[in-house]
Amino acid sequence: MTFIPVNEPLLSGKEKEYLLSCVETGWISSEGAFVRQFEEGMAQQAGRKHAVAVANGSVALDLAVVALGIGPGDEVILPTFTIISCAAAIVRAGAKPVVVDADADTWNMKVEDIEAKITPRTKAIMVVHLYGLPVDMDPVQELARQHGLKIIEDAAEMHGQDYKGKPCGSFGDISTFSFYPNKHITTGEGGMVLCDDDRLAERCRSLRNLCFKPERRFVHDELGWNFRMTNLQAALGVAQLERLAEHIARKRQIGQLYDSLLQGVEGIQTPLPRTAFAQNIYWVYGIVLRRETNAQEMMRRLAAVGVGTRPFFFPMHQQPVFRKMGLFEGQSHPVAENIAEMGFYLPSGLGITDEQIHQVVERFKSVLA
Repeated sequence: MTFIPVNEPLLSGKEKEYLLSCVETGWISSEGAFVRQFEEGMAQQAGRKHAVAVANGSVALDLAVVALGIGPGDEVILPTFTIISCAAAIVRAGAKPVVVDADADTWNMKVEDIEAKITPRTKAIMVVHLYGLPVDMDPVQELARQHGLKIIEDAAEMHGQDYKGKPCGSFGDISTFSFYPNKHITTGEGGMVLCDDDRLAERCRSLRNLCFKPERRFVHDELGWNFRMTNLQAALGVAQLERLAEHIARKRQIGQLYDSLLQGVEGIQTPLPRTAFAQNIYWVYGIVLRRETNAQEMMRRLAAVGVGTRPFFFPMHQQPVFRKMGLFEGQSHPVAENIAEMGFYLPSGLGITDEQIHQVVERFKSVLA
């Protein structure tokens, strides 16, 4: 029985040509021309004035939080159902993460719960678009206007997605992307910070590059990081960006094929194909079980029949590391807890074939039965 991995990237464009160019010219560090080309391409794709390439999506969030001046005494509202990078960036800056529950249908943050969490200490709302559908941004932006809050938009999974026709990655005071191998654009590792404000962009570039003083290198007035992206990574990104429209079309085909093959299967929740403001781009194909067997047990059974899977995110308010810090004491967010316990995703990377999808569904149905 052939094992079907949970994700296989698609590297069928000019990736090899551009990487060879880096090797032949010797430009393999962050100084190469592909970095600027990738930044400009991502800025244009997201409708932004500035894009700053970084080493990965997690440090992009660190950069965004610090660049906005968020620190001790500040609070940032975010979904509890997300990757730990989001809350970790807030905690590392000395600020306090304040979480809201998830929406049971979209798995995104429950927007209607945000306002009750706003206090005089709230500095920003961190929006995280998850699993192929964007957060409903209109009410979030209105709340931010009313209360004078910044918006940090984590669009890590949303390359090429839009909200009411406007690109994801264009809504925050500062926005971030990730280019991990399971994304629609991959550089292996890599990330991007985007904004429209000139001074904020320069701040991000300085923090990314150890805060070297422009007039005298190796002299520093403050501490930054080496968060730079290499020219090799950016070369992959340029090639991937050239084929983004094809990647999105393929992802939607994958999602629609799974939808059709799983139609009528009892005991599972599948992704919403669309909402009032967006069509799903199926970053991955998620399943939430509606029966006694939990996700961990189902994933174990699927592994035994050669199907790779990965669990959903684990809620921030239940993370042991944050509990040790005294955060989220006594909190319960039942929707996030349920989808984390019962949710996982099936093989749905860009490299999967239709035949493999049919095999996954056959094996899944047999295990489910």
